[in-house]
Amino acid sequence: MALLSFLARRISQGVVIIFLVTLLIFTLLRVVPGDPVRLMAGGMAPEALIEEIAKEMGLRDPILVQFGRYMTGVVQGDFGQSFTRPASGASTGGTGFGDSSRGDRANVLTLIGDTLPMTLQLAALAVVFALVITFLIGTAAGLAPNRWPDRLAFYVSSIFVSLPNFWLGIVLALLFSVKLGWLPAIGYKGFAYTILPAIVLAIELSPVLIRNLSGSLSAVMQSPFIAFGRVRGLGHRRIVFGHALRNASVPLLNLLGIQISGLLGGVLVVEFIFDYPGLGLLTINAVLQRDFPLIQGIAIITSAIFVLINIVVDLIASTIDPRLEY
Repeated sequence: MALLSFLARRISQGVVIIFLVTLLIFTLLRVVPGDPVRLMAGGMAPEALIEEIAKEMGLRDPILVQFGRYMTGVVQGDFGQSFTRPASGASTGGTGFGDSSRGDRANVLTLIGDTLPMTLQLAALAVVFALVITFLIGTAAGLAPNRWPDRLAFYVSSIFVSLPNFWLGIVLALLFSVKLGWLPAIGYKGFAYTILPAIVLAIELSPVLIRNLSGSLSAVMQSPFIAFGRVRGLGHRRIVFGHALRNASVPLLNLLGIQISGLLGGVLVVEFIFDYPGLGLLTINAVLQRDFPLIQGIAIITSAIFVLINIVVDLIASTIDPRLEY
């Protein structure tokens, strides 16, 4: 019952969050300068035609009326159609207003469904790389506080957090792709194209995780139950990997959930640099083209993913440490 109550509470909170995010994005898109109909109709379209298209699409109705109509479709699973992308996948922005391809516009959910798996693959690989770096450096630092492993962890974290992801992405592409030819960098033709962008994101994620793990592990190693384990004759390896790391991982897991939720900003930049065909690149193009339905759909899907990640993190944390309450 406690689990069901927790899930019901968190899901209801998530629905409220998604609704508020959707309302905020929907409103901001309609009050900022710029008319998406101009991009749809083409730069040479007469003003009368632009107004006619806008009225047909309901873009001149009050914002609350537009929002109510949009949410009615979302509840029914209809996220609308892209303003600027035909079903063929290309962008229609800037073409002639008489172009017949404008009548067959791409479904928003189809566009998101085509790119979301790519971003999830990139994010998952980045998290794996970040955790490997974190446990290698953070564990050594936590077991030797105020000694050289701890100082090394501090220096590495300071360097990593000081590297702008756009600069690091360009440098790694020039080094490993152009200079050495070890890894591909631009576009996507296989899993190998995910490695360099994932390394950039992992370096962005790992500094905070390293400091968190090293501090938590150092504190856990001072706990009475660790001393009791030594008295019972448990080996150092079993104490560290069987007990200390397990307890030190709970705050790390909670922080990781927050870091993953904030990964979207890094994904936008990294996917743009590497021309990686994921949700980040789709978002940038949608914003540049003022593609309202696509931006709104991306906001809803990403908000739902963040809510789901936080619920899963809480469940895993309570499994690792049963003392935590739902």
